[in-house]
Amino acid sequence: MRFLHLSDLHLGKRVHGFSMIEDQAHVLHEIEEIAKSVTPDAVLIAGDLYDKGVPPTEAVGLLDGFLTRLLSLKIPVLVTSGNHDSPERLSFAGDILDASGLYIAGVLQSKVKCVRLTDAWGPVEFYLLPFVKAAKAAALHPQADIENCDDAVRAMIADIPREAGVRRVLLAHQLVAAPGEQVERCDSETLQLGGTDAVLADAFDAFDYVALGHLHRAQRVGRDGIRYAGSPLKYSFSEARGAKSITLVEMDENCVHAKLLPLSPLREMRELRGRLDDLLKAAQEESDDYVRAVLTDQEPLYDAIGRLRRVYPNVMSLEFEREAALEGQKALHQVDVRSRTPMELFEDFYLHQAGMELDDAARAVVQEAVRRAREGLA
Repeated sequence: MRFLHLSDLHLGKRVHGFSMIEDQAHVLHEIEEIAKSVTPDAVLIAGDLYDKGVPPTEAVGLLDGFLTRLLSLKIPVLVTSGNHDSPERLSFAGDILDASGLYIAGVLQSKVKCVRLTDAWGPVEFYLLPFVKAAKAAALHPQADIENCDDAVRAMIADIPREAGVRRVLLAHQLVAAPGEQVERCDSETLQLGGTDAVLADAFDAFDYVALGHLHRAQRVGRDGIRYAGSPLKYSFSEARGAKSITLVEMDENCVHAKLLPLSPLREMRELRGRLDDLLKAAQEESDDYVRAVLTDQEPLYDAIGRLRRVYPNVMSLEFEREAALEGQKALHQVDVRSRTPMELFEDFYLHQAGMELDDAARAVVQEAVRRAREGLA
C-alpha cells in the first residue's frame, strides 16, 4: 500500500496581509504532478484544508479543482477536518462524495469513519478522526472519564476493532507528544497553553501508521509510524530556513517506510539582516521572494520600505535592530514628566527609541516645533 500524506493546506491564508492563493495554486499543482508520478493508492489530507471556517471563494475553487483532478486520476482521497476548518461545511454531501472516492470526516461522530482499501497483502483500514475537543468527545462518550484531549482521543478510538491481519492507519489533527521529545513548532501554528491539549503518542499503539496534521514542520513523534506531514508552504518566517515536503508512505505486510518528497515554492521566504545600503547593494536583481528585513542602521532612514521594495517587491515585514540605549538610561515610564520640559522629554524618547542622542540640527528642528506648538496653545 502506497499513499501520500499531507496536511495544513490553509487555503485562503494571508501572511502579513499578502494573499497566498497564487503560491498555494502552484504547490497544489506540484502535488498533483507528484501523484501522477508515484501513482499512490490514496492521498491523505490530515486537516486544516482551509485557513478559516468561512474561506474566501477563491480558496474553495482552488480546493475543488485540486480534489477533482486527483479523483480524475482514480486516486481515493481521504480527508479529516482540522481546527481551522468548519466541520459542518466539510461534511456537506458526504455520502455522495464517498461514492466518487472522496471520503471526508468533518463532524466528530461517536464512531470513527473507516475506509477499507486492499493491496497484495490484504486489507488496510483507514480511520478518519476529525479534530477532537475534550468537551465534544465527552458529550459523545458520557460513560468515559474525559478531562483533557489525551482522554478524549483515547475514548474516541477505543472501540476501533483490532482484527488480526488487518493493518490500520489513523488520520488525526492533534498536538501529539512523546516523553523525552520536544516537537518542533512554528509561529504560524495556533498555540495552545499548558499540557491539557497534548495527546501522548502511546495512545496510537494499535495503529501501523498515524498521519498527523496540526504542526507545520514535517517530523516523527515517538516512532517512525507517527508523523506530521507539515504544511506544504511556509507560513511564517520561523520556517524560513527549512524546506517543505509531502510524505510518501509505503506499507508491506509488516513494515512501514516514510519518505519526504521535496516541494519547490513559487516564492521563497527569506530573512535579510544588515544596513539598508548594504542590502540594496547585495541584491543582484529584483526578487519576488517574501522577505523579512531587519535593518541595523542606527541613524534615521527615509522611506526604508519603499527603497527595499524596488528590489524586493514582496517585503512582508520590516524591523529595526537598534543598539542598546546608554547604560543607566531610565525607562520612559519611570520619568517624572512633571519635572521635565517638553524638549527634555523628547530627547529621552529619542534616546530610548534610536539608542543615540539628538544631533544639533535635529535638536533645532524639535525646538522650533515645540515653540510653534506653544504659540498655538497661547
